[in-house]
Amino acid sequence: MNILAFDTSMGACSAALLRSNGEGRTILARQELMARGHAEALMPMVAEVMAEGALAFAELDVIAATTGPGSFTGVRIAIAAARGLALVTDARLFGTDSLTVMARVARAAEDLGQEPFAAAVDARRGMLYVGLYDREGRKLEGPLLLAPDAAAGLLPATYHHAVGSGAALLAEAATRRGLNVEPSLPELQPSAEALAVIAHESGETSPTLRPLYLRPPDAKPQAPTGVARL
Repeated sequence: MNILAFDTSMGACSAALLRSNGEGRTILARQELMARGHAEALMPMVAEVMAEGALAFAELDVIAATTGPGSFTGVRIAIAAARGLALVTDARLFGTDSLTVMARVARAAEDLGQEPFAAAVDARRGMLYVGLYDREGRKLEGPLLLAPDAAAGLLPATYHHAVGSGAALLAEAATRRGLNVEPSLPELQPSAEALAVIAHESGETSPTLRPLYLRPPDAKPQAPTGVARL
């Protein structure tokens, strides 16, 4: 199984190639933190991991991408790239939400004990992207777009950890409800490496990928400015 995965949904750009056989799996990955420029950075990263893996695009079985939530432009970049490559390679598609990928990264990076946890991303304008995960990092609920107080209201009493850029805001709201939640990993980002592993473990594919937008776009259509015809 050969899986090419990439993520451009938030504050990083990453690409990964997972190759597996009966003896195990290997993963080659590139990742760079960036606020913008994902479109220019993605394909060179893809070319690097494919070259390092000595793999032709025609040998890909699955192409995976995060579907959001995240920035409108970033989410579209990865999905468009995945769709385009799938068309020319006949590879199948796999997609999952950004927070589920972040939860997998957090599970590997942070000592969360054997407890469930929340992933929270600052969605700005006083809102959070929130998901709830079990102790293995499997999704239980979300992602949702909620105000911190509403997000804290979702937390069972057994949840004592939150990760991500919105974890501190969620922890503060939880405190107001009498809950003790420890925030960590404020710089957490999705990663193509974690996405590739999720795709491999899932074994599922989709006929297409669609963006997961939890809020309307900031851009509004311009009002007509033309001169009325007589």
